[in-house]
Order: sequence, then structure tokens, then C-alpha cells
Amino acid sequence: MFTPKILVTMKTYTWKGFRADMGAGVVVGLVALPLAMAFAIASGLPPGRGLVTAVVAGFLAAALGGSRVSISGPTGAFVVILAGIVQKYGYEGLAVATGMAGVILIIMGLTQMGTLVKYIPYPVTTGFTSGIAVIIFTTQMRDLFGLQMESIPSDFLEKWAAYAGAFHTFNPSAVGLFLLTFLCLVFWPRGWKIPGSIVGLALAAWLAWYFGLPVETVGSRFGTIVRGLPMPHFVVGSWIHMKELLPSALTIAMLAAIESLLCAVVADGMIGSRHKSNMELVAQGVANCVSPFFGGIPATGAIARTATNIRNGGRTPVAGIVHSLVLFLILVAAAPLAERVPLAALAAVLVLVAYHMSEWRSVKFILSGSKSDIAVLVTTFLLTVLVDLTVAVGVGMVLASFLFMRKMAELTQVKALRHERDEALFNGDIPKDVEVFSINGSFFFGAAGKLMEIDQSLFQKPKALILEMRGVLHMDTSGLMVLEQVVQRSKSRGVPVLIVGLHAQPLFAAEKAGFYQRLGENSFFGTMADALKSIQTSEDVLG
Repeated sequence: MFTPKILVTMKTYTWKGFRADMGAGVVVGLVALPLAMAFAIASGLPPGRGLVTAVVAGFLAAALGGSRVSISGPTGAFVVILAGIVQKYGYEGLAVATGMAGVILIIMGLTQMGTLVKYIPYPVTTGFTSGIAVIIFTTQMRDLFGLQMESIPSDFLEKWAAYAGAFHTFNPSAVGLFLLTFLCLVFWPRGWKIPGSIVGLALAAWLAWYFGLPVETVGSRFGTIVRGLPMPHFVVGSWIHMKELLPSALTIAMLAAIESLLCAVVADGMIGSRHKSNMELVAQGVANCVSPFFGGIPATGAIARTATNIRNGGRTPVAGIVHSLVLFLILVAAAPLAERVPLAALAAVLVLVAYHMSEWRSVKFILSGSKSDIAVLVTTFLLTVLVDLTVAVGVGMVLASFLFMRKMAELTQVKALRHERDEALFNGDIPKDVEVFSINGSFFFGAAGKLMEIDQSLFQKPKALILEMRGVLHMDTSGLMVLEQVVQRSKSRGVPVLIVGLHAQPLFAAEKAGFYQRLGENSFFGTMADALKSIQTSEDVLG
């Protein structure tokens, strides 16, 4: 369970496989270059921090991960939460939150919680992912239009109002470079080894330099990109804010877990393999613990980069390691060239990322479904955009849980079976002086109250009350307490209660709570025929 995939793949590794991984790693490294810079800038940080993250976290996640082909690094899912942390606590606060998230991921992996992430409702993940896409798109308006703005409000609506107020500073050169880069991204042939993003950024940088276009570049706004990796250092200034940063760290950890495992699942489907979810979480945790020591930001599995890796022949974690080494060489040798990239060109990369993150097809599918799923989707989306991602995920999960419980409670039925004949179930008629109630569905706290209606349903004092529970596969403590209350009230009236067809889980719960012992073994039956026979036998003995 906790063996990295690289150790498994090395047992049958060949020179041919190495050449394929090498070629794929180089291509993915080039694809990751603009994304790493763009995601850091969108988070309110210098582009170098994104590059460092792709190098350090990308290397560790590939070397220790539970997936054969996943590529890790900064992703768009983090932009919203990171920008909020940076604005309030600075990079030091973000470094602390990233380290805490790494520890949480390691704990999740070691406690084998990798399989639990799949229980997050799809409308919740779609809602906050679509909300993040809208926010990423919104944050790029300044660079897309080349607006002259000293600061941008953090509030979504205020941000658009500020854009409108500064639109008179519109820069045609910035828009032109944006459109050029965007067209390269969309129409550049996918089969070519050089990615369209690199071509678009390089062409935009050359045009801005050759013609002296009045546009902001990475270097003019953020200064020099430090060559190579900085020396590891321990952040101490913001540890006093650990308690305040914990919700953000939990959100980062949850997003990293969702993204990395979803990425691994997609990769499995593309190459026919099977990932180790818990090992993947541990690897992502280690990567996020180490990344802040080098000035990095949170990282997770990236689906687009992983798909690029697979399409170019990558089949083992070696491709992910090569991708990080390629980025390291670029950081060492080509940092001055990266500083010449216009911010409008990077905005084109992020706008396309926002489009792919919008998941409009999934949104359209959910909107054609049930009202409860639509409510969860819309609520999570609006809270992500207008309030906060942490609040959105929390409220979305709670709302989805309540709506699910209501739906399950509605499916639970308590039905009186008076004077009905069913040969398969009863093997005969129900005596007129015996009341029978059939219970179907999950008998939990949300539906337990339905059983309380039995007293009102009894026309007179019956000879016996039979509860047919073959349709109950699950019963919690609340359901068991209500069941015991019904039994006690019936007994106080001198009416014996017989329970028929109890399944393993409800029976185990009844035994563990002592209900089975208090009611008595003679009150539980496997079939209705046995229960009716018991009533008849008791009458014969008493008669």
C-alpha cells in the first residue's frame, strides 16, 4: 500500500521505456513552464515561486507517488485560496498554511483516507471548480486589457467596478498580444513537440521587445527571477497565526487530495493501470511540506499536464522527474528570457485554463437533474465567487448532506399490511386481530419518526404487533431508540411485539445496544410464517 510506484516500475524498466519517459518529460516541462509562472502571478506572488514549486514538489510527488504517470505542480484550483492568504498574511502565512496542509495530507494517507475523498458530492466539486474558473478569469482582466491600476479590490463585485472605472486606460498592445497568444494556444497543432503555449509566449515576448511595445512584463512588475533553487530556509514569522490559518490549510489539503486522486483516476483510465490512493496522498503531503522551505507554494496532481505526459509516451514516474529537471534547467539558464514575457500573454494562458476549469458540460448536466443537486451546485458556486472558497465547500457539503438525508428519509416507508394476502410473504392470511407493519428503507434518525405513527394507526388493541423489517438494511442508534419506544408502549398495553426478517447490520446494532436481549430471542423471527406460527402456538398453550 505504501510502496512508491517508481519502485514497482523499476523492476521491469527498459532503455526503450526511459527514452519514452525522457521525451514526454521534456514536453511536459515546456508545457508546465508558463502555467507555473501564471498560477503564481494569479495568486499574487512572483512567478519564480511557481517555478520552484514545479521543480521541488513535482520531483518529490513523482518519486514518492502512488501513480505511474501523474504530473504535479501548481494548479488553478489553489489560486483563490492562495490569493486570500497572501493578501492577509503575506507569503510567510502561505508557507505555514502549505506546510500544515502537507502534514494533513500525510495523516490522511497514513490513516487510509484516500478512498473517502470520492464521497464528496459531484455538485460540490463542480460548483467550486466552476467558481474558481470565474474568479481566475476575473483576475486576468487587468493584464488582458493592460489597465493602469495600482491595486485591485479582493471582492468580486468591487473588482469589476474597479475595472470599469479604469477602462479608460485600455492598452491596445496588451490586447493584441493576448489575442496572438490565445490563438497559438487554441490552434497550434497538438502533435508538434513544441507546445503552443511556448510558441505564443516566445512570439509575444519577441514582438514586445522588438517593437518596444508599452506593455508590462514579468520582469517589469516582479523584478528579476532568481536563477536556480534558493537555499532552504525555515519560515518562523507566521507560526503564531497557525490557529487562524488552519481552515485555509484544511481547504488546501482537501483540494490537493481531490485534484491528485482525480488526476490519478483519469490517468488510470488512459493507460489501464491502478494507482495507490493512500501512497499518492502521502507523496503530495511530503511535497507540500518541503515546497515552502524553498519558497514554493501548494502543489497537487495536474490533469492537463498528466494527459500531456501520457499522450507523449510517458509511462512511469521517471517522466515526472524529468519534467521537474527540465524546469530546473530552464530556471538556471533561461530565467532572463522568462522575465521578458508580457503579462498579457500569460493572461491568455490563464483565460484558457479558466475555460477548461469551468466544466460547463458538467454544469449543464447537473442543471438538467434534480432540484437538490441544482441547489448544491448554485450555492457552492455563488459562495465561491462572492464569499470564500472555504465557506463554499463547507456549506456545500452540509447542504448536500442534509438534502441527501431528506431524500433517504422520504424513501423510508412504514406501511400497515391489514387483511392483505401475499402467499410469498405470509404463506397464508394475516389474522384479523394481528397488526402487521412493513418497514422499508434506511431506518436512521431522519426517518425514525415515521415509526411513531404506528400507535395512531392501531384501531384497537391487537393480539400482537408484527414489524416486518426485511426491507431495512441499515439502522442507526436513533432508529433503534424509536423502535424500543414503540416496543415499550406496546408492552405497556399488553401487546407483544414480534420482529421479522432483521438483516445483519440492524441485528448487530440491536445486540450491541442490548435491545435484542431486552426484547428476548423469542421475539425475533426469520420469516412471517414463523412469527404467525409462534402466535398460534402461544394461543394453543394459553387456550
